[in-house]
Amino acid sequence: MPRDNMASLIQRVARQARITFRSPAGPAFGENLHRLQQLLDEVRAEDLHLAPRGPSAAAAAAGGGPPWAGVVPPVSYMHICETESFSMGVFLLRSGACIPLHDHPGMNGMLKVLYGTLRIACMDTLPAGAAAAAPPPPAAGSGPCLRALFRSRQHYTPASPPCLLSPHTDNLHQIDAVDGPAAFLDILAPPYDPQHGRDCHYYRLLEGPPAAAEPPALPREVWLVETPQAADFWCGGEPYPGPRVCL
Repeated sequence: MPRDNMASLIQRVARQARITFRSPAGPAFGENLHRLQQLLDEVRAEDLHLAPRGPSAAAAAAGGGPPWAGVVPPVSYMHICETESFSMGVFLLRSGACIPLHDHPGMNGMLKVLYGTLRIACMDTLPAGAAAAAPPPPAAGSGPCLRALFRSRQHYTPASPPCLLSPHTDNLHQIDAVDGPAAFLDILAPPYDPQHGRDCHYYRLLEGPPAAAEPPALPREVWLVETPQAADFWCGGEPYPGPRVCL
């Protein structure tokens, strides 16, 4: 059952996000960010009136039609609130869905899994002038390459702490729903805004076939190539059913 104080909790999350990201370069940013992490870690799916849904429920929420047939998007977004300094909402991933590798230019971010299991791969961009460990693979001819440090690939569940990204650390990530549908509460600061240089860019990892049965160890240097948004990925919208947030 939802906790009686959940409305005040989600309101406190939003207020703390506003305080935290209003001055991301201020002396209290670290302390404010830690407080926001603590609050975000308390949020549960049932507190936002959410529950895992099968294909039929997903189709009904999206207006009918068979899943994965061009009607039901693989990913949906529930908007909660947005200011100039941050946005907050819920992403819902259908079983097997993937949010492709993408960046968050100059942005901080936090995500908390509400239900299901996510596999999140995180990367950092590397300076263009530094010497590369290896040249780009031949497949890189499709576009300009970007060097990156593949830092981690981890599974997150509702029992996991929030996953964080900053302008310089774990700023590129790919999110996969593992073994069923999944949902996560997402905070981005500041929000995407192409007019202010914060557009979303998608990338593809350039790697040849593995030389061994085990995947290469992490962290490791990799090459990426920027790509258009994948044809089989798009994000739909759904109403947010949880407690109201006012800022």
